Amino acid sequence: MFTIFEKAGQQNSRNTKYQFWRQDNQPIEIFSKTFIDQKLNYLHQNPVVAGIVNHAEDYLYSSAINYTGKTGLIEVDLLY
Repeated sequence: MFTIFEKAGQQNSRNTKYQFWRQDNQPIEIFSKTFIDQKLNYLHQNPVVAGIVNHAEDYLYSSAINYTGKTGLIEVDLLY
């Protein structure tokens, strides 16, 4: 693994040796409720796509359950 991290670090001038996290994120302005809903749905579906759970609201560390009207692990201010 260190070899992979070292190779990635050598390809990025902002590193001195290793790179673990990607540094190519592209911030995007949230410009509408539809856009927010799309991104929130994407986040909620990640554990489903990964095969961890069958339904987004079943993942303990997700706010998806709060959007079904039930209470989750923590209190969440819903985006409406």
